[in-house]
Amino acid sequence: MPQPRMTDPPSASMSSSVFEFTVEEEDRRLDKVIRDRVPDLSRTQGQRLIEEGQVTVDGQVRKPAYHVEPGERVTVILPPGEPALVLRPQSIPLDIIFEDAHLLVVNKPAGMVVHPAPGHPDGTLVNALLAHYPPIADVGPPDRPGIVHRLDKETSGALVVAKTRSVLAALQRQFRNREVDKTYLALVNGRVQPLEGIVEVPIGRDPTDRQRMAPVPDGKYARTRYRVVRQFRKHTLLEAHPYTGRTHQLRVHLSWLGHPVVGDADYGSRRQGLLQERHFLHASNLRFTHPANQEEMTFQAPLPAELDALLGRLRPISSRKRGARSVTSKRQED
Repeated sequence: MPQPRMTDPPSASMSSSVFEFTVEEEDRRLDKVIRDRVPDLSRTQGQRLIEEGQVTVDGQVRKPAYHVEPGERVTVILPPGEPALVLRPQSIPLDIIFEDAHLLVVNKPAGMVVHPAPGHPDGTLVNALLAHYPPIADVGPPDRPGIVHRLDKETSGALVVAKTRSVLAALQRQFRNREVDKTYLALVNGRVQPLEGIVEVPIGRDPTDRQRMAPVPDGKYARTRYRVVRQFRKHTLLEAHPYTGRTHQLRVHLSWLGHPVVGDADYGSRRQGLLQERHFLHASNLRFTHPANQEEMTFQAPLPAELDALLGRLRPISSRKRGARSVTSKRQED
C-alpha cells in the first residue's frame, strides 16, 4: 500500500495538493479527523471540502458525519490557498532508551507533544526525530512519521518509534491486536480500595465537552487493570495496565473510580503544593516483540525527578493486601 504523502493531484490545478493518511482513530466523524490530521485546516473548511467531493475514504466520497475506522485511507485534495504541510527538523535533545536500525524507544518528557497539531506546530517529538534521523520523514503519514502510538502532552515515559515502513506496520499491528504490554505509574487522590482491581467501563466523547472523554453507556469497550503499589495518608501510588487503548483511558477510568490522577486539570483538579505543570502519570514499562528478530523486548523508563521527589514528600502507610475484583459501572450491569 502506498505510504501517506503530500503530492500534486493528477486532475487538479498544479497549485493544488493532495494530503493522504491512514486512519488510526476509532469511530470518529470524518470532518473531525481531517480537522485534526491536516495542519491548520478548520472543521468548517474540512466540511466544505467533503461536500465538494474533495475528500474520499478508500476511494469513496463520504458525508462529513461518516464515522471512520482504523485502517481506512483518507485522501484530501487541498485547493489553492489551503495550508500545506511543513515539518522542520529541530535539534531537541532526546532521551533514547534503545535504538537500532529498525526502531528506537524514547523516554518522552512531560510537556512535549508527540506530533504537530493545531496549536503545536513545532517543538514536538516528531521535530526532534527528524533532526535525529532524517530518513524517518518517509516512514508513515507526513504529519507523524515513525509514530506508532502516543502519550498525552503531560504524560512522560516509554514510547516506541519505527524507523522503517515495515517495522511501523508490524508494530501498529501488535498494538491493534493488543499484544503490547504497557505499564503506567499513577499517583491518585485518596486511598484506593480494593488494592487490586479491573475497571471495565466504556469510554466515548463527553456529550457536554467534545474535547474530553467520559464514561458513556454507548462508548467503546475499555478495560484497565490496576494494583496498589503504595498508599499514603491522602494519596495512592498505582501500577496501571490498559488492556485497550482508548483516548485518555487511564485518566478517565481512575477519575470514574473517584481517584483522579494528581495534577490532572481535565479529569480531576490541580492541587497547590503537589503538581502544577503536569499530572502524575508515567509510562514506566513497555514490552513488545521486535519485528526484525521476533525477540520479546522490555524497556523501562525511570520515574522523572519531579515525580520521585513528590513521592518522597508524602507520608506512606502500611496496609494489608486484599483480593482483586472487577469494577464495572452500574449502567453497564443493568
